[in-house]
Order: sequence, then structure tokens, then C-alpha cells
Amino acid sequence: MTTKRKGKLNFTATFSIACVLLIIALMISILYGDAKIHLTTIFEAIFDYNPKNQQHNIISEIRIPRDIGAILVGVALGTSGAVIQGVTKNGLADPSLIGLNSGAAFMLALTFAFYPTAPFLVMMFAGFIGALIGGFIVLMIGRSRSDGFNPMRIILAGAAVSALLTALSQGVALLFRLNQSLTFWSAGGVSGTTWNQLMWAAPFILVSLVIIVSMSKQLTILNLGETLAKGLGQNVAFTRGITLILSMILAGIAVAMVGQIAFVGLMVPHIVRYLVGTDYARVIPLTAVVGGLLLLVADTIARMLGEAPVGAIISFIGVPYFLYLVKRGGRFS
Repeated sequence: MTTKRKGKLNFTATFSIACVLLIIALMISILYGDAKIHLTTIFEAIFDYNPKNQQHNIISEIRIPRDIGAILVGVALGTSGAVIQGVTKNGLADPSLIGLNSGAAFMLALTFAFYPTAPFLVMMFAGFIGALIGGFIVLMIGRSRSDGFNPMRIILAGAAVSALLTALSQGVALLFRLNQSLTFWSAGGVSGTTWNQLMWAAPFILVSLVIIVSMSKQLTILNLGETLAKGLGQNVAFTRGITLILSMILAGIAVAMVGQIAFVGLMVPHIVRYLVGTDYARVIPLTAVVGGLLLLVADTIARMLGEAPVGAIISFIGVPYFLYLVKRGGRFS
């Protein structure tokens, strides 16, 4: 009862603080770079754009798309992780740990091999199909008739399937000489994000997010147990199916945009549940904001370190956190 009350009292303030921090981080990220740019120049580039002004071009064509891309990918990965953890009741679940990212990367490798000039929409679709294949295999292996989704079985199946799909991706890369093209996708990074990518990715991510938020009550009940959810008249199969497909869409789009970035979907939902409780009406919106904030800050740090891989920056925090969760038995925060 105390936790629930605390979540109700603190959600608005916590969500508002997270949004303010996200805006501050966005402004700092746009300001930071090799070219020194003043804050007033940012507003000029947005509201009074001059194509002949080099600083305006840097802001509008490089920094803003990159930063918005980082936020959207953080939103997608964080939300996807929260949904998967809720549906499977597995606190160790993450898009990268249950085969979604590696499946998306494998399909993207095939796309590069057979359709090198594929537009971003095709890459998004390939990423979703790959995430669907990888996730389906892992979840079917990890599910048993007696106890539903077994957390340890899912993690072991995810490790095995991810290793297989990664090996297949590397095989395709060697066969078609795509090693250089796929290096970016293996390391993960948002430096190449364009307005064209955002134009296609943003609607899918935002619509998926809205649908998931609208189903937050069903997710909360499902997280309490399948038997209880059925007893309350919930269509468990429908809720699980729709939310998992949406989480796979989010993961597939994220990989198509920036490559494989792990642990965002693992860490962020735990942090959010610790702050506002387990009601998914609060968890999903705050996870989206905190996920965007985490990836934006990680990308800014990566730039400060000379364009280090964002995936490596996240993993530096994510691996110890994962080991900590394993020690706790993967229990929810």
C-alpha cells in the first residue's frame, strides 16, 4: 500500500523532472561538438534557418537529427524492455538478451547482401521481421506448459539464439564482403541518423508507444499473474501477442537506425519501477523519457571521447547492472 501511494504522489513530479533533464541534455548535446556554437544560434537555426550559414547546417542537418534519433531509439529500447519484462515476468529480459537485436541484425545483413541500395523503410521492415523471428524462437523455447515463461530458460535460450544469429550475420558479411558495412551496426551508434530515417521511424515508434500506453492496465494485471488476469476476464493471449509484437517493432526499428545497443531495455524499466512502482500506466511513459535521456547522454559522452561506440558506453554500465540483477535472481525492483 505504501509503495502504491508513493508512486501516485511522486509520478507527476518524477515525470516532470525527467522531461526537464531530457530537454537540458538535448540542449547540451546540440551545443557540444567540434564547431563551437552558441545557444542563440540554435534558436536561429530552428526558427530562422539560413542554408548559407554553416553553423545552421551543422545544427539542422547533423546535430538535431542525431540527438532526436538517440532519444527515439532510447524510447524504443526502453519501452520494448519494459513490455517484455512485464509479459514474461522476467526481470532479466532485454531486447538484446532474448534475440530481438541479433535477429534484426541478421535480417539487415541479408538486406545489405541482396539489396544494397534498400531504402530505410525496407531496412525497418527487415529489422522487424528479424526481431520477430529471433524473439519468437527464444520465447517458444523459454515457455513451458506448466509454469509459463521460465526466466532462466529464456536467458539461456536468448544467449544461444543470439550467438547463432550473430554467427549467421558474420557468415553473410564474410560471404558478401560486408564487414566494413556491418561494423557500425555491431558497435551501435547514432552519428549517421538522417531526417529521412526520422521521418519513417518516428511515426512507428510513437504509434507503438501510444498503443502500449493504452494497454497499460492490461499489462499491469498480466504482470500480476496469468491466472489472476484470466480470472478478471482479460484476454491474456491477445494482450501478450499485441504487446510483444509492438515491442519487436520497436526493437527492429532501433536496430535499423543505430545498430545493436544492449542493456537500455534492461536497466531503464528497473530504475523506473524503483521510482514509481509497478503500475504500467506510470512505468511506460516514464520509461520512454528515461530511456531517451539515457541514450542521449551516452551519445554525448561518446562524442566527448572521440566518437566512441555508444553501445560500448551503455555496456560499461549495463554489464555490472546485469550481473547485479543475476545475483538478486532477476527480481523486479
